[in-house]
Amino acid sequence: MPEEDYDEELDCVGLFCPMPIAQTKEKIDTLDVGHVLRIEADDPAAEEDIKAWAKRTGHEILSFKKEGTILTFYIKKTK
Repeated sequence: MPEEDYDEELDCVGLFCPMPIAQTKEKIDTLDVGHVLRIEADDPAAEEDIKAWAKRTGHEILSFKKEGTILTFYIKKTK
């Protein structure tokens, strides 16, 4: 499966709650609507935290994958 296209990348590997979600919010606020943010994290809590944050804020998770301990999200800014 090919990787999604993205406009910006955020490396949260080694960071733990609440830093992945705080940095995701901060980074997505700098993007234009329609742009895609790729996030990598290894905090197990990030999977549910980022999914819940995206749902709450209305941003779209285009894809999510888990390889070993690495979680990769592609989130499209919608507003």
